Amino acid sequence: MAPRPEWRPDILGEHFEQLTLPLRPDAEGDVVATLVRYSPPPRLHLHRGPAADADVLYVHGWSDYFFQTELARFWHGQGARFHALDLRKYGRSLRDGQTPGFVDDLAVYDEDIAAALEAIEHGEGEQPRRRLILLGHSTGGLTLSLWADRHPGRAHALILNSPWLEFQAHSAGRAALAPLIDLHARLDPKAAMPNVDLGFYTRTVSRTMDGEWDYDLAWRPVRGFRVHPAWLTAVLAGHARVAAGLHIDVPVLTLLSARSTILPYWTPAMLTSDVVLVVRDIAERALGLAGDVAVSWVQDALHDVFLSAQPARTAAYAAIERWMRGYLSAG
Repeated sequence: MAPRPEWRPDILGEHFEQLTLPLRPDAEGDVVATLVRYSPPPRLHLHRGPAADADVLYVHGWSDYFFQTELARFWHGQGARFHALDLRKYGRSLRDGQTPGFVDDLAVYDEDIAAALEAIEHGEGEQPRRRLILLGHSTGGLTLSLWADRHPGRAHALILNSPWLEFQAHSAGRAALAPLIDLHARLDPKAAMPNVDLGFYTRTVSRTMDGEWDYDLAWRPVRGFRVHPAWLTAVLAGHARVAAGLHIDVPVLTLLSARSTILPYWTPAMLTSDVVLVVRDIAERALGLAGDVAVSWVQDALHDVFLSAQPARTAAYAAIERWMRGYLSAG
């Protein structure tokens, strides 16, 4: 019997730990996901937070990994146990010889999520004593939305941080592009597609430029990972499923910047807007995810709302807390 994986100190420092989750090998060799948890010493809480007795599982977006320590501390302050998942071939889970971020079906991540939930005692068939809150950013938000639709009864709430629910050229552009990308994927699934990321998003986030955050630029490159046709086909298929309407059985909160600035040249407006997604299109798609959906517009937020300037982050955290007190009050 293989030894049980053990928690060990994480790169984020004090009170952060990581657990390697072995997964089935694929054509590129051994595959793992990595679960990160925030586990400060217990302390006496005179008032129960709205997320008391809950576990939070965070999933990052494309060309990304978990490094948002402030987000973990926020959830701890709400009474939750916070966990974040570096999916296969991202961040802590990326191994030599692997194609960063590559999958050809977003449902492949079911295995990563199942391993994470088992590690935090929310495995299939179990009767967990704690509620489960799913939190996804960008492509992670798309992945968790599709997962929640396929796995009714598993989660108690879904919170989306600028989820990539629709292609930037909207449904008409997606419909026109999808057959061409699919053909390319069949002929050469890992072909290198042109890189359209001009690095503006990194400029708004990284402390080395105009942002305020320190992170590993190898795990979150300035212009993102190279996109491959099979991966893009998987994402477009996810967008098509969302456009057809999902039936998620838990309340959904979607956080979005109040505006988008998508241009081929730099402008200071990018420091206070989403430079990746067309937020109005995302809001429209979000409304079709579930029966109970709330959309919160965060003034001056970036694509990752939790990496915005402090006023926008404060507003986003306040929106989450208000929403939780309405939907998830621990009583």
